[in-house]
Amino acid sequence: MKPARSQKKFERPYTWSQLHNGEWVRESIQMRLDEWCPKLFGYHMLKLGGLSSELASCTCNIQHQVNLDIQNPLHNVIADVYNLPFVEKSFDVVVLSHQLDYSNDPHRLLREVDRVMMDDGYLIISGFNPFSLTGLASLMPWRKNSLPWSGRMYTPSRMKDWLGVLNYQVIQCDSYALFPMKKYQTVWTWLENSLGDWASSAGSQYFIVARKRTYPIKPIKPHWHLKRRFSPVGASLTTRCTAHTGSLSPEKTQHPTKHKKAD
Repeated sequence: MKPARSQKKFERPYTWSQLHNGEWVRESIQMRLDEWCPKLFGYHMLKLGGLSSELASCTCNIQHQVNLDIQNPLHNVIADVYNLPFVEKSFDVVVLSHQLDYSNDPHRLLREVDRVMMDDGYLIISGFNPFSLTGLASLMPWRKNSLPWSGRMYTPSRMKDWLGVLNYQVIQCDSYALFPMKKYQTVWTWLENSLGDWASSAGSQYFIVARKRTYPIKPIKPHWHLKRRFSPVGASLTTRCTAHTGSLSPEKTQHPTKHKKAD
C-alpha cells in the first residue's frame, strides 16, 4: 500500500465544473447531504474547500456556516487548510467533500480538522473509490494529468481506519455510482439497484458520516465508599457474655426451678 503522504503537489479543484461530470457528482452528494442536514445540531459548521462550499445546507439547523477556500468566490474565510485559523473545538460539523483526494498530506489535514472539531461533532467526507470504473480510468495515460483522475483516491475501508485512529465512530458509509455515466442515467441506476449490496463496494464514490467520540484515559472512580457492616446485636452480646463468664459445661449449669405450693 502506498503511503498517504506525497511530495507531489496536486491540483485542487475549487468548483465542480472542473471535474468530469462534476455537476452530476455534486447532485449525488447534495442528495445525501440533504438527508443528514435536519439531523445535525450545534452552533458552527465548517465547509472546507471550494467543492464543499458549493454544497447547499439551507435545511440545516446550524445557522453560522463558514466557507473556507482560497479561489472559490463563495468563501468567507481565506486560509490554508493545514493551518486553520480557529481555536480548538470550534465547530460542531465539518464537511470535507473530495478534499483528501487532492491533498499531499491527508493525515495532517484530518488531524487539523480533528483539532477544531467539538466532542461528539459530525464529520462528513466524500471521495472517489480507486477500485471502481472511475479509479480504473485513472490508469489511462491520457487521463493521469486531468481532473478528477489526477488526484489520489482512497478506499472507504482505508478511510475508516484513519477515522478509527482519531476515535471517530462511522455512522454511515454509502458507496454508490457503480456506473458513473451521465448518459442513460435512469438505466444505469436501475441496473445498479438490481445488483444489490454485493456490488456496492465497487461504487465510484463514497459518502461517510462519522462522529467524534472522546473517552477518558482512566476510569473515573466514585468518591463515596461503602461503610463496614455492623455485627448483629445478639451476636455481640453473646460474645461479650462468653468473654466475662467463660464457657460453662452443661453439668455445672443450674437452672432455677419453680416449686409448686402444696394444696
